[in-house]
Amino acid sequence: MRWKQSRVSGRGVRVGVIALTVVLAGPLVTHSTGAQAQVPTQPGEPSEGRGLAVVKPRASLADWDPLTEEIWAFEKGQVILTEPGTAQPGPRRPFEYAVVTKGPELGSLTYRAEVRIDEAVEVTNRDVILVWNYQSPTRFYYAHLSTDNTIYPHNGIFVVNDADRLRIDDQWDGTVGAEPSITDADWHDVRLDYDARTGAIAVYLDGAEEPRMTATDTTFAGGRFGFGSFDNFGRVRDVTVAGVRHR
Repeated sequence: MRWKQSRVSGRGVRVGVIALTVVLAGPLVTHSTGAQAQVPTQPGEPSEGRGLAVVKPRASLADWDPLTEEIWAFEKGQVILTEPGTAQPGPRRPFEYAVVTKGPELGSLTYRAEVRIDEAVEVTNRDVILVWNYQSPTRFYYAHLSTDNTIYPHNGIFVVNDADRLRIDDQWDGTVGAEPSITDADWHDVRLDYDARTGAIAVYLDGAEEPRMTATDTTFAGGRFGFGSFDNFGRVRDVTVAGVRHR
């Protein structure tokens, strides 16, 4: 099944402050108003309540929709991109990704996962990406987690809006960006926070208190989430995304 373009408008809303605190250690999602919703945490089961949802997709084609199915594997709880994808027609953007079709579309969210780059460590441009607020193959955000931080497409936060990917992170100074995110062959904890109302974006690595990358953008108010790579390959496991239902 190929993922179809959603009907989300993509118009941002510039109001409020960071609205979502997610407690993933237990079955609670806490909104900034103090409202709490009880949510199940069984893999593959989206939860609902007061506009909040938690999605824990299974490592299965039942929950993930790859762009190119034949180069993906789903085993031992891992979603694995086994080889690099190929450039798609149209705007310059990541070559290969899989989008989660399970559960509702989300606006403000916290995306937690463990990721690993499988490309050899000697390859300096190696990367994986986290995708969120995906509306179509040419409309989405992604965070690029790379070994290199010295050229425009690497190790940053980007928006694809019917045009070539645009870098929006605060750390890029035109020559160098944030410290490299993944320089080895190990698993790494990643957390991505997005507030659809203010556009605040923050990416954290390995439990750090300070974000590795930050940005502000309100191009897309909601959509799907996913995982992939620009032109390398890797894998993800233990994905949990909690947020505010958009549709």
